[in-house]
Amino acid sequence: MSDDTDRSAATGDGERLYHVDGDLVPAAEATVSVEDRGFAYGDAAFETMRAYGGDVFRWDAHAARLADTCETLKLDHGITDAELKRRVDETLAANDLADAYVKLSITRGTQPGTLDPRPEVDPTVVVIAKPLPRGGVGSDPVHGGPAALQTTKTRKPASRALPAAAKTHNYLNGILARLELRVTGADEALMLDPDGNVAEGATANLFFADGTALKTPSLDGPILPGVTRTTVIELAESEGIPVEEGTYAPDAVREADEAFLTNSTWEVRPVATVDGIAVDGDGEGVAGPLTTLLSRLFDRRVEERYYDGERL
Repeated sequence: MSDDTDRSAATGDGERLYHVDGDLVPAAEATVSVEDRGFAYGDAAFETMRAYGGDVFRWDAHAARLADTCETLKLDHGITDAELKRRVDETLAANDLADAYVKLSITRGTQPGTLDPRPEVDPTVVVIAKPLPRGGVGSDPVHGGPAALQTTKTRKPASRALPAAAKTHNYLNGILARLELRVTGADEALMLDPDGNVAEGATANLFFADGTALKTPSLDGPILPGVTRTTVIELAESEGIPVEEGTYAPDAVREADEAFLTNSTWEVRPVATVDGIAVDGDGEGVAGPLTTLLSRLFDRRVEERYYDGERL
């Protein structure tokens, strides 16, 4: 869950290759039709992924979520997961990238300019890959340090209005929330659901701890089922840390002992403040013990599975 690539300093676009409809093309020449429904209506599914050591982190989970989004959109693109993975791998190899940000998009393609989707689909498939240093294991994180959260007036809509589990090109909700942050300079939005309970960030899932359990908003609400979110829950449970998925008022986060955000690019990002108030009460903005532990466990999983544990 994310398009935030704080440290994705890259080579020039003219040197990079993107994968567009089965072909590798220079980034500066990578285009889609102005009549493409992904451009015209946001009628497209996508996944943001991390590549570590030349391989995509939890590809199967990303592919499954992409398939679920396409099912929600009734977008029968007819491309196998294996073929999509081949295009991702080819893009990484063509750009000589081992550690990277990867975005895979599938649109409904070009259709007549009406809102109604046609059942026949000639999809547009695009793979973008950009350098994103590994970070972790004592290195500088890819994010900008502990995050300042700001509760926004923009709320997450109910899933029956806009399915939260569908990761589509229509990101208006998150964009409006991020625009509100211009006033305070906060790093991420703290978005509430229609009932005023905590939902998630504009591009990240939220966790917090209060001495009883590691808590995160339940997927019964308008919450994206983040791949990193799932990984963190698995790691916590493997350590015997109680995990509670529930419904929480904003004050539960403001009064927490510690909190952190998760998404594919940030991995595990500590939260320093919520609405200007230090989460841990000491104003230091230092990651709490549970955040630190889970971040280290996440590092270990990545290092062992993608780098043979060389840096551990």
